[in-house]
Amino acid sequence: MHLTKTVRIGGISIGGDAPVAIQSMTNTKTADRESTLAQILALEEEGCDIVRFTVNTPEAAGSIPYLAERTHIPLVADIHFDYKLALAAADAGISKIRINPGNIGSEEHIRAVAKKCIEKNIPVRIGINSGSLEKHILEKYGSPTAEALCESALEAAAQFEKYDFDNLVLSVKSSSVQTMIAANRLLSERCSYPLHLGVTETGTLRNGLIKSSVGIGSLLCDGIGATVRVSLTADPVEEVRAAKDILSACGKRACVNLISCPTCGRTEIDLIPCAEKLQEIFRSMKTTRPVTVALMGCIVNGPGEAREADVGVAGGKKEALLFRKGEIIRKIREEEIVTVLTEEVRRLIAESEKRNG
Repeated sequence: MHLTKTVRIGGISIGGDAPVAIQSMTNTKTADRESTLAQILALEEEGCDIVRFTVNTPEAAGSIPYLAERTHIPLVADIHFDYKLALAAADAGISKIRINPGNIGSEEHIRAVAKKCIEKNIPVRIGINSGSLEKHILEKYGSPTAEALCESALEAAAQFEKYDFDNLVLSVKSSSVQTMIAANRLLSERCSYPLHLGVTETGTLRNGLIKSSVGIGSLLCDGIGATVRVSLTADPVEEVRAAKDILSACGKRACVNLISCPTCGRTEIDLIPCAEKLQEIFRSMKTTRPVTVALMGCIVNGPGEAREADVGVAGGKKEALLFRKGEIIRKIREEEIVTVLTEEVRRLIAESEKRNG
């Protein structure tokens, strides 16, 4: 576990021993208050912890108080090119500012942002992308390598530190999964700031999920990363769902974990649609402790192989054996599988909550 300093963003903390936070970004015009509000609320409902939106015009900055009053999670202003919009966002009550030093302008602009954020006690995320590295760093390394991304982030942090500002989160992103992993590993060795993880420009839902799972998941399993954003060319709600799945797979978030066999010629129940129905049900369940559910197609992969599951079934001919921790409880009909397993999981969650008060 790579422990970092803790940064407070609105009502939540990231870094230190805080849980890894999920972020997404709206794709509406921020000046369109109602559309942006609707999207933020949908992200909240899905389990997003922090939402970012572009602040590219004074009108967009003017939407911040309206959005902050009607939402319940920290809001982040994404700033490019015009540092004055960062100042306006801070004055409007934003929880955090994200800037890219490669396009924000002179050091005087950095000083102004640092001064304003000290005054308002607002953290800053320094976002470094492979497509917007400073000219002198590109000339030094020849291309946006992992070393170049890391150096750019540390240089930008030093600019803020010069003005006694260290309320920082750093991110180094690339569309290359390998470069993103290497850059974050380097950065985690060289600083104690919380790191925001993400593979940028990953593409559509399937490809983006695969790339993000490899990149973000590798680092999370190394103990690196305080907050994540899965960038997808898709509905932002899908980003939150993907992030939750990645965190759960890496053991960073409690969930109802469905393990199911890939099916073979021994399978006697219609397992694939059953698994899909259960996955959709379990996705929306909230739990403070991990719950593992096994859905096995036959006795070969039944109570034996899945003996560590909290509850599960092993299929027979149009029926299934229900088991808990490897112990067979009773037979159920095939058409009962989804209902029975759902009830079992709800019971386990309720018992857990009762024990924990």
